[in-house]
Amino acid sequence: MAADWLGSIVSINCGDSLGVYQGRVSAVDQVSQTISLTRPFHNGVKCLVPEVTFRAGDITELKILEIPGLGDSQQCGDLQQIELGIPGGGYPVDSDQNGTGKMLRKAPPSSAPQNIPRRTDLKNQEVVISPQQQQCSKSYVDRHVESLSQAKGFRRRHNSWSSSSRHPNQATPKKSGLKNGQMKNKDDECFGDDIEEIPDTDFDFEGNLALFDKAAVFEEIDTHERRSGTRSRGTPNERPARYRHDENILEAEPIVYRRIVVPQNSSKEFCTDSGLVVPCVSYELHKKLLSVAEKHGLTLERRLEMTGVCASQMALTLLGGPNRLNPKNVHQRPTVALLCGPHVKGAQGISCGRHLANHDVHVILFLPNFVKMLESITNELTLFSKTQGQQVSSLKDLPTSPVDLVINCLDCHENAFLRDQPWYKAAVDWANGNRAPVLSIDPPVSEVEQGIDAKWSLALGLPLPLGERAGRVYLCDVGIPQRVFQEAGIDYHSPFGCKFVIPLHST
Repeated sequence: MAADWLGSIVSINCGDSLGVYQGRVSAVDQVSQTISLTRPFHNGVKCLVPEVTFRAGDITELKILEIPGLGDSQQCGDLQQIELGIPGGGYPVDSDQNGTGKMLRKAPPSSAPQNIPRRTDLKNQEVVISPQQQQCSKSYVDRHVESLSQAKGFRRRHNSWSSSSRHPNQATPKKSGLKNGQMKNKDDECFGDDIEEIPDTDFDFEGNLALFDKAAVFEEIDTHERRSGTRSRGTPNERPARYRHDENILEAEPIVYRRIVVPQNSSKEFCTDSGLVVPCVSYELHKKLLSVAEKHGLTLERRLEMTGVCASQMALTLLGGPNRLNPKNVHQRPTVALLCGPHVKGAQGISCGRHLANHDVHVILFLPNFVKMLESITNELTLFSKTQGQQVSSLKDLPTSPVDLVINCLDCHENAFLRDQPWYKAAVDWANGNRAPVLSIDPPVSEVEQGIDAKWSLALGLPLPLGERAGRVYLCDVGIPQRVFQEAGIDYHSPFGCKFVIPLHST
């Protein structure tokens, strides 16, 4: 009776609330109207408990997936109509259209209990089997039962073509743990079907790769780009160019580096950091340029102010910039010694000293006493006296210890006789013995070299052909317009870019 159905694999639908369960029938109790399944699966996932018991009132639909003792053809064939004898919950069995077994639909409740037919009775019944039904695969639960019977430490991958084709029976290690076991069941449910047709040969990657001639393809691409004029994206042997964030990569007109042309052939040329050529001019042409600028409104006072600003900016950079001049370094203010003569070059130095003093630099100005001085020097001294700078007229008042920077404005283009004065020679000796770096502002060009060896020299507008003792040459913009250069006979385009002081390099 009920014991004859033990071991059958069934599927029980308990509605939307409880879901669908599959498993083998382990017990049928007609008295308590219950049925028990061992190794149950709930909605396709293996249950954590080894056995689940259902009441007849909870069962909505019951399918018999496999009856032990019958052949494979009978498992998938169309069985005759049978009944499951659970009192009050009998289910007439109809033929399943999919050929997977018997589907039991819930019948109207009956007061009389139904008897379960014996397994021998089913064997004696007539079974009609179609050819399609004979070729059906194993049932869903049977596949899970077989997977559980395999070694727990290994599982077989059915979804990998390479592993199935090369080593069909090769097993891969499986991680232990309950969670991994649940994931394995989900993988087997989704990818568990074996591949019926497995290729006999592996895919020949090397052979197919040899059919691709990369050199010929890239040569064809280069030929097409040369004909069409498009820009190449690079070849395997060519490293891609690296550009700065502020560099223009669009194709434009060729770059012209010689943008300044002087009327006379220059004996010496410089170049900027960007490669622009800056030729030297003679003292006569430089003097003509300044006179034309003064005629158009760029007066001496404006030029002195512009020169003082550029020279002080360069000096502040040489002193250390923000690393030296900040509120935390008030106890070590930089000291600058300013050596000036009684001429326009000296007035430029005084203007530079005033701006340095305004930036909290300790400035010591040396200027010898004269009965009569230029008006430009008098005006600059008046402004300098309003700062915290110190003015001395004797070399004895200059510091004996090394200073941070010496600014040289002793020399002049016209008055070469000043070099014979005692104060000039004494100032040169003091500067050479102080061992401090020297910055010369607008040094002159003469056959006799300067007495003070400079480390840096600052030229105004355009450089003069200075000697080797001038050190490294810098160029400052004093605000001369482009048309003033043209009027002086110079084809000029500004080389300064975004700066007012730029370094020059010998070519």
